[in-house]
Amino acid sequence: MSLSDRQHMTRALELAARGLNTTSPNPRVGCVIVAADGRLLGEGWHQRAGEAHAEVNALDAIVGSDSASGATAYVTLEPCSHQGRTGPCAVALVAAGVARVVYAMEDPNPAVAGRGLEILRDAGIQVDGPLMEEEARNLNPGFIKRMQTGMPMVRCKLAMSMDGRTAMESGESKWITGPSARQDVQRLRARSCAIITGVDSVLLDDPLLTVRLPDSERQPLRVIVDTHLRVKPSAEIFTQEGRTIVATCAKDRIAASGFECWLLPEKDGRVDLHELLKRLAAEGCNEILLETGATLAGAFVRKGFVDEFWVYMAAKFMGSAARPLLGFPIDTMGAALELSIQDVRAVGPDWRIISIPDPEA
Repeated sequence: MSLSDRQHMTRALELAARGLNTTSPNPRVGCVIVAADGRLLGEGWHQRAGEAHAEVNALDAIVGSDSASGATAYVTLEPCSHQGRTGPCAVALVAAGVARVVYAMEDPNPAVAGRGLEILRDAGIQVDGPLMEEEARNLNPGFIKRMQTGMPMVRCKLAMSMDGRTAMESGESKWITGPSARQDVQRLRARSCAIITGVDSVLLDDPLLTVRLPDSERQPLRVIVDTHLRVKPSAEIFTQEGRTIVATCAKDRIAASGFECWLLPEKDGRVDLHELLKRLAAEGCNEILLETGATLAGAFVRKGFVDEFWVYMAAKFMGSAARPLLGFPIDTMGAALELSIQDVRAVGPDWRIISIPDPEA
């Protein structure tokens, strides 16, 4: 494929990223339609679940006497082939008369992957791809994982001092990092479908766990893991816009709680985290943000449920009596969890380190 193909796909990827915080449970998708003579005819992206998909928005953007007949459509994800709340995009492209479709990646849903491309080819449309597949996959890691495994992607956000401490011995933790890092976390929350925290964090810190950005259109689902239903009705988290769910095993206390509860199985004396993640996936959650204390975070890590770590490190020491980063006892170097660092950058006076469990370890 040509340099211009890459340029147009780069633009489609940029458009797809505009839906970073709003398309859940659908994927983020962008589309660019280019005439045979190289003129840009239309572009669009999927903006919100239940609304038009990227291809339809791009077709609708074509104005005047122009049409998509004989044009090339650049799409970051294989055009859908099924009727949902909107019609199949592959059929829309056929009806519009496009001559060629360049796609970045196939639909990750095994039940439908390739069918959209088949519709296009059967209609005589030239289909080329994948093109810039890695960049396209990076836009939708949670959607891809949920489609392929039935489980959401889990990010664990942690804030620590340079000596790896997250709170003083008393539990005091406000604030380890500065305003820039906390604003960065707001953006991370905004792209997440759900935020998980533990009951101890709620009892100690009384967090809001909301997105507080001026352009925010939705609040992620908030989930409190509370095995014995100890959370207080007066907790601020229940007064915030959006849903707060309490995941619990305390069947006999749910009716009197007044909370929206999910009754989940117990495992090792606690809420079964695997079943919690399955439930969230069934709710259409693609990307989960884990914002909690060392105990629950450590439990997720021990189970191998964390796909990505976002660690914010402040330039301060908090001392040996302060609380550790994770409740995750390790006795030998051989048992250490190896990580692969993906990105390191300054965020105001602090540092942000993004890492994943090392696939080679």
